[in-house]
Amino acid sequence: MRNFLYRVYERGILSSLSNAELPKHVAVMLDGNRRWAEKNFGAKAEVGHTAGGRKIHEFLGWCDELGIPVVTLYMLSIDNLTKRSEDELKDLLRIIGEVARDLATNKKWRVRLVGDRSALPEGLRKSIEQAEDATKDLSGLDVNLAVGYGGRNEITDALKQILHKHSAAGGSIDNLATLLTPELITEHLYTTGQPDPDLIIRTSGEQRLSGFLLWQSSNSELYFEEALWPDFRRVDFLRALRAFGSRRRRFGA
Repeated sequence: MRNFLYRVYERGILSSLSNAELPKHVAVMLDGNRRWAEKNFGAKAEVGHTAGGRKIHEFLGWCDELGIPVVTLYMLSIDNLTKRSEDELKDLLRIIGEVARDLATNKKWRVRLVGDRSALPEGLRKSIEQAEDATKDLSGLDVNLAVGYGGRNEITDALKQILHKHSAAGGSIDNLATLLTPELITEHLYTTGQPDPDLIIRTSGEQRLSGFLLWQSSNSELYFEEALWPDFRRVDFLRALRAFGSRRRRFGA
């Protein structure tokens, strides 16, 4: 009976979205895997990260059905590479690699690595880059895997690229100062060529961005969901979209 009521409720929300403006780019902070494993099984983090990896394919299917063009998934921060325990990090890197390989095999959506490639272990970097290559000619949903990602690092890397290009062209610092604009920086971010996220969702009840898409999120709507990521349901996603559609977006205000 409970599942039936949820399905009825879900259909009602979906119907209300039929004429609503949906986000062109949804970014999600996949938070709560470790707590989910401990809460449900008293198990180590690997169990939660595995469940979280499985949820990704389900979630991308929901986005695809609704015609959302771009999705960014925050899977591993640059800080995680040094602050997680060795065992947990090893499991997490393996699971992320498996997700990338599954996406490459399925060939449904275009994959893009969003993060510091040089900071990633070679095996994981190759797995994601192979997924990028295998899916680059596909149409439809763009899937950004934010792995080895940090918002400050991204902005720093963008500025380094600009400086290197300007220097190679023989330009002066004074000249660069006149050319430097927000648009120029945007062109050198990891997400270059894509729209900024309209909606950022964080699961697990935490209410902070934790350095996620710092530059791109200046006009993003934020939605904080209590459910832990492996428990995140389609109805939870639809509610987030409904909340997004009900907000009056005042850019720059």
